[in-house]
Amino acid sequence: MLAVTVIAGILFVWAVLSHRLARWSVTAPIAMMAAGIAMTGGSDPPLRFEFDTAGFEHAVEVVLALLLFVDATEVPGGVIRRERGIVARLLGGALPLTLCLAFLTAYAFFPEQPGWVLAVLATVVVPLDLAPTAAVVRDRRIPARLRDVLNVEGGLNDGIVSPVFLLCLAAAVESRTRSADYTEALLNAVASAGWAVAVGSVVGYVAGWLLRRSWASGWTQHAATRLGVLTVPVAAYTLSSALGGNGFVASFVAGVCIAPAMRHLPADAVRMTDDLVALMSLALWFVFGQIVNEVFWDGFHLSVILYALVSVALVRAIPVLLVLTGTGLPPRDKLFLGWLGPRGVTSIVFGLLAAVELPAHSAEFIARVMVMTVMLSILLHGLSAEPIGRAYARLPGVRTDDPARPGT
Repeated sequence: MLAVTVIAGILFVWAVLSHRLARWSVTAPIAMMAAGIAMTGGSDPPLRFEFDTAGFEHAVEVVLALLLFVDATEVPGGVIRRERGIVARLLGGALPLTLCLAFLTAYAFFPEQPGWVLAVLATVVVPLDLAPTAAVVRDRRIPARLRDVLNVEGGLNDGIVSPVFLLCLAAAVESRTRSADYTEALLNAVASAGWAVAVGSVVGYVAGWLLRRSWASGWTQHAATRLGVLTVPVAAYTLSSALGGNGFVASFVAGVCIAPAMRHLPADAVRMTDDLVALMSLALWFVFGQIVNEVFWDGFHLSVILYALVSVALVRAIPVLLVLTGTGLPPRDKLFLGWLGPRGVTSIVFGLLAAVELPAHSAEFIARVMVMTVMLSILLHGLSAEPIGRAYARLPGVRTDDPARPGT
């Protein structure tokens, strides 16, 4: 109970000082991670979490399931239509190239690791999470077009990577056996994804239709609508898991399918789910602080630091710059989209799930690289947020919503 009290106290302090802390690019995830490192470090830490493996695995899956659902529902359809060329290039071109480059770079740095483990690692270090750099996507000094594109990509990126992660993880687990049957592993992964897509589609579409009709007919209320939306990812996750599908893929698909109906519901229909996701994610960031202490208790490895640095700085930027060639975007905008690829909760959850499923030596390797990549991303992307905003504000002829200060 003391841990809950400490987490609540830290969140309250951040809430009271959030605007002032934002001037130094200190977001809630950064504050919670720093507090987790400070409170769980040392030989006799004030706090320490002990986890049951199965329970912890389900808990982090639920966090990701709800996060994927919220991301999918909040993707602005108008932006996809208006910027479909850039969005298609980023998701259909840059994302696969980024995964391949992350794998090849990992092979160059860690040739002793099995190929499928390196493939899992690539899917862990690639997904975007805009929460650690939320100030950037709300900063009205930066052109709205760029912020809109980032929001769309951030909402769909992790949902697209999820099935790839599951496939690579299944193959990596199968490779541990003497008579590895990759065909069976592939079929199982495809079947799991198939159940997830089917369940997510049915649950999302039916729930959206019912909520829309109910609201239009005056049969429900604001609070009840928010509660109804919250039940959708929970139902998709649990039903898919019961049928052998993957819960967080089903939750993402449910979010995609319910999104059209959400436009006909109250504007705050997803607010309760969003707030719950934010609270659970921040608790996970605090736990991440303990993971940092555990993973690097015996020191840092230069190869891990270098790979994480390359992953954060170049693995996304190079493919983005390549695929955006010929779009007419100014070089500064291409660099902005290429640079701003923060890693966060999705990478943490993927890394933890891989650590649970893989043998000890592979689990430790994945955890080390995941932790270092997320930490460097938070540091570099977080510290660059305010300078990027000031740079755009000084550019002549750049249209911004409010050149005076970031939005709230």
